[in-house]
Amino acid sequence: MATKTPNAPVVIAGIAGATILLAATRSLFVGSSSLKDVDDDLSESDCIGPDDVVGVFDALFMQMQGVLAQLSQQIQQIQQSGQTIPEAQLRGILKTEFERALVEKQSMVFEDADMDEDCLEEATWEFMAEPDKYPKVKKAVERFQKLYENVTGESVVGIRPGDKENSTTSIATKTEIMSQEKLLGAAETYFDALTAAMAGIVNEYKAEGKDLRDPSVAQGLHMKFASVANDAGEEALENMGISLDDFRASIETHSSNPEVGRMLSMLQMKQQQELMAMGVPAM
Repeated sequence: MATKTPNAPVVIAGIAGATILLAATRSLFVGSSSLKDVDDDLSESDCIGPDDVVGVFDALFMQMQGVLAQLSQQIQQIQQSGQTIPEAQLRGILKTEFERALVEKQSMVFEDADMDEDCLEEATWEFMAEPDKYPKVKKAVERFQKLYENVTGESVVGIRPGDKENSTTSIATKTEIMSQEKLLGAAETYFDALTAAMAGIVNEYKAEGKDLRDPSVAQGLHMKFASVANDAGEEALENMGISLDDFRASIETHSSNPEVGRMLSMLQMKQQQELMAMGVPAM
């Protein structure tokens, strides 16, 4: 068993920040297939529009954020019991559980949307080929790609059909690694931005007279948190001149440093305490 400080906060922070059937996950993310592989008889009029694509990816994003929140809670419970999970093993567990849950969640989303997988893939790539014309599609797809990237460590944001050879490139090879001091400052800014965004949502719910203790309201609140967290954190980092990729890669690089692990744990605990003080129930 490793003796270093548990790395759960490091990976959790990496995914806090954040596909289609498991085979199709690879297809949409790493470009393992192309539009030529899809039934030529399917026309755009037979398939779906940009708002449909956005709706599917937004739904998948929200569903999988909920899954990650549950996984993070389980990891924290393991950490609090004194057990240590090596970084590589923890990353593997998250990836496996994420993809397992994705198979289940996407089936539900497709059924709710009454949507065909091949049609979705075709439409997605057609709209992504014109990002200026369909910016909402680009944002929804890349937001979900970024979530997958955060969990797996594979660089997939912006990948298009035919780019498979670049799919497994480590994000760290394309990023600038910050010093420990700069990383800790960025982490504090990042978590503060997340907490502030969450506080704004809590205030909105309270102003609407919603009972945060109601399980359905609490679930909706956490899902709303998930929908704004990445954008809020990324904007705060950009204001410091730091990209989200640099932030994630720096966390990975310094993951074995006990001081970094302690600092991230403290920031998470502080955030949880502030949310509890607002009346937000644990998920």
